[in-house]
Amino acid sequence: MTTIYWIQLLIVMVCIAVGGRYGGVGLGAAGGVGVTILVLIFGMQPSSPPTNVIFIILAVIACVSVLQAAGGLDMLVRLAEKALRKKPSAITFLGPLICSIFSIFCGTTYVAFSVYPVVAEVAAEAKIRPERPIAMSVIAAGIAIVASPMSAATAGMLGILGGSGVTPLKLLSISIPAFFIALLCGCISVFKRGKELEDDPEFKRRVAAGEYQFLHSAEKEYTPSASAKKGLILFALGIATVMFLGSATSLLPSWDINGTIQRLSTPMLIQMIMLATACIIMLFCKVPSDQLASGSVFKAGLIGVIGVFGVGWMTGTFFDAYKPEFIQLFSGMVQTAPLLFGVVLFCFSAVIFSPAVTVAALMPLGLALGIAPEILIALYPATCGDFIVPGANQIGCVAFDRTGTTRIGKFVLNHSYMRPGFVMILTGILAGYFITKVLY
Repeated sequence: MTTIYWIQLLIVMVCIAVGGRYGGVGLGAAGGVGVTILVLIFGMQPSSPPTNVIFIILAVIACVSVLQAAGGLDMLVRLAEKALRKKPSAITFLGPLICSIFSIFCGTTYVAFSVYPVVAEVAAEAKIRPERPIAMSVIAAGIAIVASPMSAATAGMLGILGGSGVTPLKLLSISIPAFFIALLCGCISVFKRGKELEDDPEFKRRVAAGEYQFLHSAEKEYTPSASAKKGLILFALGIATVMFLGSATSLLPSWDINGTIQRLSTPMLIQMIMLATACIIMLFCKVPSDQLASGSVFKAGLIGVIGVFGVGWMTGTFFDAYKPEFIQLFSGMVQTAPLLFGVVLFCFSAVIFSPAVTVAALMPLGLALGIAPEILIALYPATCGDFIVPGANQIGCVAFDRTGTTRIGKFVLNHSYMRPGFVMILTGILAGYFITKVLY
C-alpha cells in the first residue's frame, strides 16, 4: 500500500470519527465531506450511492410512521406493559423477549424505548436487580434488527446479497433462530449478575436517603382504538406478503430485456409492498394527513437514511478504488478463517454506531473477498457493535433504573451493557454458523 492509500484511509477514518460524535445526520454530512475530498482532490471515481438500501429504508419508514399515526405502536406498548406485569418474576427473560419482538416487528429499536421504564419498575417491584433485565433488554432490542424483515440493516443485506440468490426466507431462516439462541444465552449470562437488589449498596443508600420509593400506581385501563387494531393487522399482512413473494420468486413478474429474462428484484418488491401497505393503512384507518410524517419514527428514520447515504457513499468510493488490493490482502485470511471478517464488521460498527451503515459499507467487500453469502448472514450480528460506547438508549436506561444498579462506570467502557452485548454477538454468530452448516 502506498503513502497515498494511508492518507486516504486516514481521511475516511477521521470523517467517520467526527461524524460518529453527532449521530446519523453527522455521519451523513461527514461522509459527504469524505467523498468530496476523495473525488475532487484525489481524483477517485465515485461509486454509486447505496440507493437500493436507501429506498427500502424510506419505504419502511413511511409504513411504520403511518402505523404509528394510526395508534398501532401505542397499542403494542400497552400490550407489552400488561404482559410484563402479569409475570414479574420472569422479567429477566420476559423483558428482553418483548423488547426484541418490538424491534423485529417494526424494524427499529425506537419502539422498544417506550417499554424500558416499565421493565425497570416491574423488576424493582419484584425485588429483582433491574440491571439484569434492563441491560439485556437494551442489547436484545438493538441486536434484534438482524432478525427483522423490516430493519434498514436487513434491507441492506437483501440489497447486497440478493444478486447471490439470497431471499428473505433464506436470510431469516438463519438470522431468526440464531438470534433467539443468542437471546437465551444473554439472559442466562445476566440471570444472577451482581448482588440481589436488597443487598446492593447503592440501592440501600438511596432508600435510606429517601431518594427511592416504590411506585404502586394502579394500571390505567387502555382500550385500543379500531384504527390501531386494523393498522397492526394490515402491517403484519404487509410483512407476510414481502416474506412470501420474496421467497417464492417464481410468482414475480419477469421481462425479456435484450434477450435476457430479468425478474422483479427483491429490493423493488419490498419498496412497492411497504409503500402500498402504508397507503392501505392510511385509507382503512382514516389517518389524518397532518399526522403522517409528524411522528418520532419518521424523524429517526430519516436521520438513519442520511447516515447510510453519506458514509455508504464514502466507504463505497474508497473500497471500490482499492478492491483488487483488499481482495489480495484478505483473500487468504477469509479462505482459511472467514469468521475473522466478523472482527472487521464489529470494529467498524463500534465506531460508526450503525448496523445499517456497516452493512452498506462492508458486506459488498465480504462478497468481493469470496466469502459465501451464508457465512456473511451468520456474521450479520457482528454489525451490532454500537453498544461498546454507550449511546442514547444505554444512557437513557441508566436514568430509568431508579435503584441505581444500571451503571455506565467511571471508565465509560465498564458499563452494564458490555457483558450481554458480547455474549449475544458471539453466541449469535456461532449459532448462525452452525445453522448454515445444517441448512445450506
